Amino acid sequence: MTIRRSLAPDFINLQAFECAARHQNFSRAAQELNLTQSAISRQIADLEQQTGLKLFERVRQRVILSEAGERLLPEVKQLLVQAERLMISAVVTGQMTASLRIATLPTFGGKWLVPRLGRFIALNPAVAISIESRSTQFSFAEENFDLAIHFGQPTWANASCTFLCSETVLPVASPALIDRVGQRTEVRFEQIPLLHLTTRPKLWSDWAQLRGIDLPQAYQGIRFDQFSMLIAAASAGLGFALLPTYLIESELQSGTLRPLADLPMQTENAYFIVRPESKKTQVAAQNFEAWILKEVQA
Repeated sequence: MTIRRSLAPDFINLQAFECAARHQNFSRAAQELNLTQSAISRQIADLEQQTGLKLFERVRQRVILSEAGERLLPEVKQLLVQAERLMISAVVTGQMTASLRIATLPTFGGKWLVPRLGRFIALNPAVAISIESRSTQFSFAEENFDLAIHFGQPTWANASCTFLCSETVLPVASPALIDRVGQRTEVRFEQIPLLHLTTRPKLWSDWAQLRGIDLPQAYQGIRFDQFSMLIAAASAGLGFALLPTYLIESELQSGTLRPLADLPMQTENAYFIVRPESKKTQVAAQNFEAWILKEVQA
């Protein structure tokens, strides 16, 4: 996309606007930015001329944001924060031999990837790593990621998908709750309280159908939009949850969660490593892909 230069913002003017809006005073903004009051006024005037908006109302010794200024301010703040992050990232990356920006599903990143990440860092100490959470697909052209962890089907525009692992879910709950509803072989499934993931409302129904279990409450119970909250709710004894085994390794080892029964179910989707076609030769991403595949196999 081509940006008309006449519409490209001057960050000095944006900074002056944000600072004046925060203080509601041009003099204080000038002091913070180490400028003169006239310089602040000129920068605000330039921004008003460029946008065609009146950004401030002058009231006695104060300036207050106009309605147009109120609408513009949140986006200006976001733009300044992004610019600052960009420069910090550039400084950090410049001190390393390579950089790697990874997008991962939130709970996969926190529960599986991060605990193992130290091994990759030990093998690649000169790679500047940045990891961010993304729950849905995005455009690699708009977001400059080198690699993504994706759950679903192996389809992603302008990118290639490599199979990482399938997903097996297991019905689990806190030991105290399991003890209350009865021994594993004597559990009355139709009476247990269920917990659900918002994005997978049919999970319990599919599990019950596969196992030939009568579960009239298959769609009833508390719903959460992240596996991390679902794990916390199950650990707190709020109900039973169908959870991917790889996400609850530590909970099963420590006994915080216990299987209701040895009745796993493999889901129809899987996890994939996604890399944009435009970066297929990036060495750091290639090394990370090779490493994570070995970790899964191990």
